[in-house]
Amino acid sequence: MPLRVAVQMDPLETINIAGDSSFALMLAAQARGHEVFHYDVATLGYDEGRIIAWGHPVTLRPEVGNHFTKGEKRRLDLAEDIDVILMRQDPPFHLGYISAALLLDRLKGQTLVSNDPREVINAPEKMFVLDYARFMPPTLVTRQLDDVRAFIDKHGAVVVKPLHGNGGKAIFKLDAEGTNLSALFEVFNQTWPEPHMVQPFLPSVAQGDKRIVLVDGEYAGAINRKPGVGEFRSNLAQGGSAEATGLTAREEEICAAMGPELKRRGLVFVGIDVIGGEYLTEINVTSPTGIVAIDRFNGTDTAGRIWDALERRHAEMLAAA
Repeated sequence: MPLRVAVQMDPLETINIAGDSSFALMLAAQARGHEVFHYDVATLGYDEGRIIAWGHPVTLRPEVGNHFTKGEKRRLDLAEDIDVILMRQDPPFHLGYISAALLLDRLKGQTLVSNDPREVINAPEKMFVLDYARFMPPTLVTRQLDDVRAFIDKHGAVVVKPLHGNGGKAIFKLDAEGTNLSALFEVFNQTWPEPHMVQPFLPSVAQGDKRIVLVDGEYAGAINRKPGVGEFRSNLAQGGSAEATGLTAREEEICAAMGPELKRRGLVFVGIDVIGGEYLTEINVTSPTGIVAIDRFNGTDTAGRIWDALERRHAEMLAAA
């Protein structure tokens, strides 16, 4: 059955279609005969009991520089006019993100929203992962300088990152002497009101930081991301490179441990990050990426697999209504 699909994401003009997972999902929806709309989260609102947004119907093409055509802008009643919403705007995860998710959560039982907005709120990347601390490197979450000093004394060189950062931004490595620790924490504490995450620097990051994609709790594919020259961050957005890969026994164990919970929460498209085949560092649920590279290396159709799951969940929602 053709669906009316709305994608809540950043401007289409700004995306790099060669690697953009949201664009891949939109293309896959269109190929299945679904009608696709795009809207900016800034237009999302509430009007006398209705959740509304201003969006455009769009036609997508895999042509660089000519990848979409917009129809006439219209006011969408997201319960009446739309069947499935993909919540795909980029983090950071802040009050604006949370507010949008809470508005979309009011559509429950009427329009399928993925990932489930209430569970996105409940599962910020660097907090949800603490539920699986047995797979993580030693981890400290704090604003206290003395705690970090003690952690460095115990573990040596560390990595410090914002608790709600994204895309590898503002991640710093400190040596075993803690050089510039005080200055760095001054900046972090002035910039962010929340605590910060501190972990030992893992030399195995040179072997790669693996992005593993799970679809409705099941393993769908992976890529290994290696840091660029002069970098320790392996995020593709920070100059990292990707290569084909499989899973280690430890990574299979991690996927098996969290898969049922991801499915239960309605977190259909999830990307987890594992360093050195061993250490889980993040569970990405807000706007995961990586499916274009995975499919390019493996000849798979991860976007199609995601749509299989979404269509199944939409049919189950209608049957339960």
